Amino acid sequence: MLTPKEIAYEATKALDSKKGLDIQVLRVDRVTSLADYFIICTGTSNTHVKTLCDCAEYTLEQLGETMLGREGHRGNSWELLDFGAVVIHVFTPEAREFYSLERLWADGEKIELKDIVTEPTV
Repeated sequence: MLTPKEIAYEATKALDSKKGLDIQVLRVDRVTSLADYFIICTGTSNTHVKTLCDCAEYTLEQLGETMLGREGHRGNSWELLDFGAVVIHVFTPEAREFYSLERLWADGEKIELKDIVTEPTV
């Protein structure tokens, strides 16, 4: 079994491998009991959002992590993957701007991803 940090890093790598944009990882265990980490990512279209989620789900399940739930919102403009300690949010650009989770969870610790992702975050 992986630690929550390892799950978050593996999911981040999976999202990056499918060209997820502006990937952010927030450590939120000190501000909520919902999860240890939130991953927030943007896909360029509804199809890209689904592809990103499918890749993250497949990657983590291959590593032995069981997904607790997957929720879609308004035709794949926002999907959520719940792995318990790690919750992955993948948005279209418009949905990400509208929901602004980074602002909502600003008390969380932003994790540096320079050694994890190939594309720098915005």
